[in-house]
Amino acid sequence: MGFPGSVPLILLLSACCVLAAAQLPLVINTWPYHDAVQRAWDTLQSGGSALDAVEKGCSQCEVDQCRGTVGYGGNPDEHGETTLDAMIMNGNTIEVGGVGQIRRIKSAISVARAVMEHSSHSLLVGESASIFAQNMGFLSEDLTTNKSLSMHAEWLSKKCQPNFWKNVFPDAATSCGPYQPVKGIRSKNRGMPAELINVHSHDTIGMIVIDESGSIAAGTSTNGLTHKIPGRVGDSPIAGAGAYADSTVGAAAATGVGDIMMRFLPSYQAVEYMRMGTEPATACQKAITRIQMYYPQFFGALICANRTGGYGAACSKSPGLDQFHFMVYNPLTALEQISIFCSILLLHWCSISFYSPRITLLNWSSFHSWRRIPHHTSNKRFPKWIKIAARKRRKNTIHC
Repeated sequence: MGFPGSVPLILLLSACCVLAAAQLPLVINTWPYHDAVQRAWDTLQSGGSALDAVEKGCSQCEVDQCRGTVGYGGNPDEHGETTLDAMIMNGNTIEVGGVGQIRRIKSAISVARAVMEHSSHSLLVGESASIFAQNMGFLSEDLTTNKSLSMHAEWLSKKCQPNFWKNVFPDAATSCGPYQPVKGIRSKNRGMPAELINVHSHDTIGMIVIDESGSIAAGTSTNGLTHKIPGRVGDSPIAGAGAYADSTVGAAAATGVGDIMMRFLPSYQAVEYMRMGTEPATACQKAITRIQMYYPQFFGALICANRTGGYGAACSKSPGLDQFHFMVYNPLTALEQISIFCSILLLHWCSISFYSPRITLLNWSSFHSWRRIPHHTSNKRFPKWIKIAARKRRKNTIHC
């Protein structure tokens, strides 16, 4: 891919963020989905708009069934059915189109665009979204494959483990449903069960495209969590959570555990940081850190780009994620895969002296001072080793 005879350049960075020199046009997407970024770039080169490029790029992943987490035939729900979430956003007009839990329609990102362009709504969900798609001329077809059927059968054979239920009877940790609520008992686990934090279960494609005129678009597509409760809609089709674009500022797109990330609107937050003048890499990291303060080991990553084509990324180190890979295509790099190491809670970020003509790396310097950790750290909110390390750094914390 790229220029004839070339291969993608792969960079492995020893930091959690990367800030790259501005170049337009720009295509950037989460995870190493080479064909998706290539399809989006080719769309731009053939005269397509930023919106066209996002739609075509995400559609390529839907067709390719990227890692089984995008498109048909992947991640079945508890009933064994694969449903899709997607959204697209026009940074010029701030219009959004999204679909959640759409059934029997393979082209989720294209239906999302139809919602934006042929209705006054921003999000349609469930069976009604499927009917809308059929009325718009999309083909209704089965999204189930032998692979998804096999995944569901194996899950049933393991007594429906793992699953996403809590505070129910019978005990969801040892048996299948149907379940009934148990009153007076509340799970202490506010996050996702550890066995469900799997790097290969959350590989949503999030894409940002900036064309030569500076128009920005962003989009996402996914088939959601494996064995999700039917009816569940994640962060991907939610504007500000899965992605956000504003052509006067920039755009961001997220990937990870959507049920946690959507509570913080990280894509919107990152764009607002860039609006205040923050560089893309730092904006990504600040949005990730906000989530880490409540969920120190949550699984998630964010890509960001400003309106001039500068881009960055950040990720949260978790049991399922210590590196994050994403794709970039611009006139300077051609096709490039970048890998970054993920950060842990309470790392303080500074710009330091790693410079090249193309990239400035951001690396961590120290823990936040103890006084900056919330007063209620006497509970189990933060791991003991973090408290000890923070105390040791109290007198010599480096501030940037």
